[in-house]
Amino acid sequence: MLDVLGQLHSLSWIYSALLWIALASTILIIIIILSENRNPVKSLAWVTVLLLLPVVGLVLYLFFGRNIKNTRMISRRNRRRLRRREKAVKSDPRRERLSNESVQQINLGRSLTGAQYYPGNSVSIFHCGKEKFDALKDDLRQATKSINFQYYIIKDDDTGNEIADILIERAAAGVAVRVIYDHVGSFSTSNAFFKRMRRGGVSVTPFFKVTFPWLGTRINWRNHRKIVVIDDKVAYIGGMNIADRYAMGKQGKRFWRDTHLRVTGGVVAAMQYSFAVDWNFTGGGLIDDVTTGSVNDDHTPGTVKAGAQLLTSGPTGQWSNIAMAYQKVIANARRRIFIQTPYFLPTEGLLKALQSAALAHVDVRIMIPEHSDSAMLTHASASYITECLRAGIKIYLYTAGMMHAKTVLVDDEFVSIGSSNFDFRSFDYNFEANLFLYSRQANEVSAEQFRKDIVMCRRVHPAEWRNRRLSKKIAESVLRLLSPVL
Repeated sequence: MLDVLGQLHSLSWIYSALLWIALASTILIIIIILSENRNPVKSLAWVTVLLLLPVVGLVLYLFFGRNIKNTRMISRRNRRRLRRREKAVKSDPRRERLSNESVQQINLGRSLTGAQYYPGNSVSIFHCGKEKFDALKDDLRQATKSINFQYYIIKDDDTGNEIADILIERAAAGVAVRVIYDHVGSFSTSNAFFKRMRRGGVSVTPFFKVTFPWLGTRINWRNHRKIVVIDDKVAYIGGMNIADRYAMGKQGKRFWRDTHLRVTGGVVAAMQYSFAVDWNFTGGGLIDDVTTGSVNDDHTPGTVKAGAQLLTSGPTGQWSNIAMAYQKVIANARRRIFIQTPYFLPTEGLLKALQSAALAHVDVRIMIPEHSDSAMLTHASASYITECLRAGIKIYLYTAGMMHAKTVLVDDEFVSIGSSNFDFRSFDYNFEANLFLYSRQANEVSAEQFRKDIVMCRRVHPAEWRNRRLSKKIAESVLRLLSPVL
């Protein structure tokens, strides 16, 4: 009997100790949240969760609440060394024939990240996965010096294996081949796939490998960038990952509408620099390649000339770079704003900026998939539609398949194409890269594609939207609460 009482006493003491540890941890985290002076709404939400659900709140905060802003991805010394290897010719945008709004936008990008403006690039815009992958494979096969290859998702399906074979063949020919993949994004890809590439001479590394005990500190941060630089002269950037569905649709049935770019010219140096920083961060060391960014007069059909600026963003930065750039370009809009995005979960500031533009009679059009590849994100995105319709924003639901393009087009001279979705996760938690094109040609090509895509859309009308099912409205409202972490 005494033994039983002793065991109960011990368990009671352990329970009390754990309770006090949990209480102390909760108070400490609340103090940290308040001291960081975050957005008051987010801070209040976390404090409420921590007080009402202490244990659950601690776990949620560990995975989704931590702030890693101002974390240095590369030392200042190494950053300077990489910049010195960049031999491309930059330009003062004030000397170019650009609008005052474009000059302001370029200056903002430079202030946020040091992003330089490069004139006279050749840009091929792909709206179809097959065309992009055909061009990419051709360029990879012709590589003679280096291939720097970075994607959020690299699948071990037919598309992934074909590209892996090319990378292995080039590595065997003496080409320096480096591959970065996101560990969470490529979690379903077998380790054998990456081991096969390593055995073939390809340097492969995951970004933020999620393993114990770093599970809680890494799982919420994703490297969503899609950048390829070949021989320091040709680059690719956009929204397509390496998987069959990007080339031929989901399971070969559902059309996958996406946008990707092939670029030659000075701005290739900026993409090389972005890759080099990420490569250094993963432990790969400094890349010795010197990027000339020489202009290749590409006469492929659909190729346009464009001044360009690469804007990167991530959770380690001081600012939400891409979100801030979007707020500026939307505020400067005078005639039209066309947005294509798979998920529409805007920050409060961006939503107000779009509403203000529409109320000022700017033609604001937003295109999202009627059914995205995530039911949760489809419902969460739909929760913002009512507020958009009230301001006169035109909403189009893409019905032909998955709308995965990430395009923001403003007036006649600006278009952004890259990896960033128009949502909280891309703006706050993901490492992203978008190419800002300052070109009437590129703008019109993108606007013409937007008009073609509208044919495959169903426009949302206010009366119809008000009469949707109550269960749908409830699901949208509940899932909207999770928008900041979805």
